[in-house]
Amino acid sequence: MKQIQISEELFIALMKYHIMGVEEVRTEIEKGLMDKMDSITMRLLYSKYKTAPTEEEKEKARKEYLDKRGVPESFRW
Repeated sequence: MKQIQISEELFIALMKYHIMGVEEVRTEIEKGLMDKMDSITMRLLYSKYKTAPTEEEKEKARKEYLDKRGVPESFRW
């Protein structure tokens, strides 16, 4: 199983929410977790692009990565 690191601020917010029952940090937690999930997704797409066995798969993964990143077609190589 892989390990994922989160920021100290997110960890504290999670502790406040789950241990102390502070509801006000819920939006902060949701934003932090969504940001982390986006970061993980981008890293996986990049790794898929770099390790693709064929040129077709590599190009498909590159395109998927750039689409997710929001790079316009006119700016790509």
